[in-house]
Amino acid sequence: MSKLRSKKVTAGPDRAPNRSMYYGMGYKEEDFEKPMVGLANAQSTITPCNSGLQKLADAAEKGIRDFNGNCQTFGTPTVSDGISMGTEGMKYSLVSREVIADCIETCANAQWLDGILVIGGCDKNMPGGMMGIIRANIPAIYVYGGTIKPGRYKNKDLTIVSSFEAVGEFSAGKITSAELKEIEKRSCPGTGSCGGMFTANTMSSAFEAMGMSLPYSSTMANEDNEKVNSAYESAKVLLNALSNRILPLDIITRDSIENAVSVIMATGGSTNAVLHFLAIANAANIKWSIDDFERVRKKVPVICDLKPSGQYVTTDLHRAGGIPMVMKILSNEGLLNTDCLTISGLTIGQVLNKIDVLECEEKIIRKVDNALYSEGHLAILKGNLSPEGCVAKISGVKRPVITGPARVFNSEEYAMDAILKNKIKPGDVVVIRYEGPKGGPGMREMLAPTSALIGQGLGESVALITDGRFSGGTWGMVVGHISPEAYVGGTIGLVKEGDSITINANERLIEVNLSDEELTARRKNWEKPTRKYTSGVLAKYASLATSASLGAHTVPSENL
Repeated sequence: MSKLRSKKVTAGPDRAPNRSMYYGMGYKEEDFEKPMVGLANAQSTITPCNSGLQKLADAAEKGIRDFNGNCQTFGTPTVSDGISMGTEGMKYSLVSREVIADCIETCANAQWLDGILVIGGCDKNMPGGMMGIIRANIPAIYVYGGTIKPGRYKNKDLTIVSSFEAVGEFSAGKITSAELKEIEKRSCPGTGSCGGMFTANTMSSAFEAMGMSLPYSSTMANEDNEKVNSAYESAKVLLNALSNRILPLDIITRDSIENAVSVIMATGGSTNAVLHFLAIANAANIKWSIDDFERVRKKVPVICDLKPSGQYVTTDLHRAGGIPMVMKILSNEGLLNTDCLTISGLTIGQVLNKIDVLECEEKIIRKVDNALYSEGHLAILKGNLSPEGCVAKISGVKRPVITGPARVFNSEEYAMDAILKNKIKPGDVVVIRYEGPKGGPGMREMLAPTSALIGQGLGESVALITDGRFSGGTWGMVVGHISPEAYVGGTIGLVKEGDSITINANERLIEVNLSDEELTARRKNWEKPTRKYTSGVLAKYASLATSASLGAHTVPSENL
């Protein structure tokens, strides 16, 4: 491979010192003719999502070496959304997406790697890894760490969301402390990422649909041997892509992003996918806006009955045929771009040719003519509360239109305190603000308050809106990513306790029922809060983050 990038640091007499460093790691002279393949390993004992990745990294490393590559392993950080949820620590979650991307870009380009295999688990590993891949634009493949298997209690499948909702049930007196303890102990029975179609599984499914991961790999359980085998096979496919010079930006196009978003809609995926694919598209310099999600939503039905708003978990989806089956059904209806390239060198159409829809298990993956919902579930709402657009998950919502009094809280903690003290009543619209990309900073997920409301039996009668975001495990009448955010003077920062707010999912409308004159008067009296952080990574992110309507990614300050 005479065109190897790594020759920049391995070829010629002047690179003798460089080669000395490699010899110190056991390299032989003939190894300098092999490609240098980076392995970005997010193994961590911070979270069960990532604590089972090492066996996949070991398999991938063996695969790289078996298929005539040199493996260079480096780490990428992760944070646990589930553990940091409801605390200040959660502010670092979205920030970690940028940090992960920076790590991968840094190692890939500093070391002149020829290719890269990224292994990740928890939510931000996914978009962060893909953004790093795109920035480097060298042959690459994404290996998802795999989903967790469901826990079990009283003949029901459990996920981490079960534990969050149990907190609300306990506060409402619906379950005993003993029952809460049983749910707590059983919700995460092993390793792997959270088990419903939450953010990690949503993004892994989207990456498979986009062509950057192997077929079926996005829904495998971390604990199963097939996940290890898939990691090994991914290394083989990557080395082949390297030989054939298949680059990420050959695969990641506007059409393939549309395929990914179509699968997100079909599977009932996470609201976070909107944020992440805006950032991914930006990294790839692909024209893709928040309005494109609404365009895709209108034509792609929800055909998978998956948690959080449905019945089944990701291992059930895998058993029913996985993402290839979902894609085959969409393809048969003309809802996929089948000419898109995949990392294997085959097109999406060629990959799907082998799939028989007759094998579909319809209680989990339905045919289009028997869809759960005729249109997608991630709706983009606009109005005077959010002129740039915000995101609502409308699947399973029994009250798509609600008008009620605002219950205003300037942080998640204040809102959670009110909820657990049973101060929120049916018909209320809970407003949590100053939690946006800049105002939080970091745009925390509101899984704790939304789950508590559901646990109290208020999931259908109370709405919650925020300039923060939601966990992939959230469901109900919730609207996030309200833009502009409160901290930069967005209308949500002008709302007062008791103001009437209307959310109309049918009309994709979100409004505070005040005159333009009243809003103008309030805006004149509004004062920007003092910055919460003046140093460190949160301060850096707050200074460089774009609006949630653009993906809340970081850009150089002169471009803001």
